[in-house]
Amino acid sequence: MKRLKSSQWAKMPRRSFLVALGGAGAWMALSSKCSPLAVWADEGAARQEGTATVRGAFLYPSTESLKRAGYYSWPGVGFDAEGRQRDYTRRIEAIEQKLGMRIAMNEQPLHDPSSVSRFISGVKQQAPDGLLLMPFKKSEWESVVKIVQETQIPTVILATTGILLNPHINQLHREPGVYLICSLDDLAAVEYGMNTIRTMRWMRDARIVSLVGSRTGERIVEGLGTQIRVLPRARFAEEYKRTDAGPEVQRLARSYLKRAKRVVEPSRPEVLEAAKTYFACKRILETEGGDAMMMECLGGIRERKFPPPCMGFMSLRDEGIAAGCQNDLNATLTMMLLQELFDRPGFQQNASAETEHNHYFGAHCTSASRLRGTTKPPEPYILRNHAESGIGVVPQVLWRKGQEVTMAHYVAGKPPQMIVYSGEVVRCYDTPPAGGCRTNVEITINELEDVCDVKGMHQTIIYGDYARQLRAFCQLYGIEVVT
Repeated sequence: MKRLKSSQWAKMPRRSFLVALGGAGAWMALSSKCSPLAVWADEGAARQEGTATVRGAFLYPSTESLKRAGYYSWPGVGFDAEGRQRDYTRRIEAIEQKLGMRIAMNEQPLHDPSSVSRFISGVKQQAPDGLLLMPFKKSEWESVVKIVQETQIPTVILATTGILLNPHINQLHREPGVYLICSLDDLAAVEYGMNTIRTMRWMRDARIVSLVGSRTGERIVEGLGTQIRVLPRARFAEEYKRTDAGPEVQRLARSYLKRAKRVVEPSRPEVLEAAKTYFACKRILETEGGDAMMMECLGGIRERKFPPPCMGFMSLRDEGIAAGCQNDLNATLTMMLLQELFDRPGFQQNASAETEHNHYFGAHCTSASRLRGTTKPPEPYILRNHAESGIGVVPQVLWRKGQEVTMAHYVAGKPPQMIVYSGEVVRCYDTPPAGGCRTNVEITINELEDVCDVKGMHQTIIYGDYARQLRAFCQLYGIEVVT
């Protein structure tokens, strides 16, 4: 079977996940189905395939008509709107291919009221996941506002520098449901906007496998549409017991040992048992068609039903698969969102503080090691035992001093909220002399004067300062930002 890159696993909805695991023939069929430019004739077909779809339009009068009128206004006489459309179209097609989504731009620019009305009518009849609007003249702004107000669909707008004035910008700059970009030819920002739309579609199609309690069931996350498939926690214990220490397990155990900066408490047999937890998780995800998982793990560890799954969770996150500790739904959803938006595996952690230097302190017994991205080299780690039980194997991942970070926490509800902070890594502690869980990180917080005011618990920390982009994402989807 052809192996998928970790980033491809992360972006594959559950219906395709099982197909991809079914053998070479299934993989070839999947590959042909997932060619967004060659196969989908319209947005309706793309939606049925679980693919994010965007309708888009350029808005401007023809240059010839402006010549006849003898007056151009902003952006001015030297602006080649038709040439800019051709350039943008090529770049949008590249974004479409890169993200694996469908972006259908009108070939003819919108200008007169009838063309704008037809565009709005078409959007209402077959609602896409988002809109992309690109006005090339100041006078078209009224039409942009009309489309946004009448369709009520998440909309990304690029008005390149020198087209709008501040009164126009301020109409939609902070408007929920809109991501307005006023920057010179900034197609990178457009790509981020398209990725937010792709991410929310992926979240709607995704399934979390929840291992908790003794019952089975299913429910939907309100507002996101993400499905939760609940299975008894005993399912993990059963899968773990069924896992033999075969060649693949032994290979992973050797990899854990080879990559470790040092080994403190664990024995080699314990490392082998830790490797088995990864394969038990993967089989459950495969069988249940899961895109992420979460588990009430502490009870099973206390009862010695299975060893800590912390190394398995590290490996899942390193592949781009969110794995939430203590069956925490909000933490799992946050890791899924951050992974899809920024390709940054996350660190779910317990919130604390270092008060003398006004620094935040977070710690947990598992963390992704590929903190720079699923395809980037991992950070070093030390193999330790589980801090609170004294058994098994967990990673103490060593975060880079001076690295910019983002801390976020999605809180499902009405309205949904997103806690967002940014900062910088100060240090990691040895345990002992420090207490707490094995992976820990001390960071600054930019948004607060007193870090003891940090909100939430089990927030996710990732490498990189993405606070501004997260706030734009939240505005686009009506999520209240909390700091």
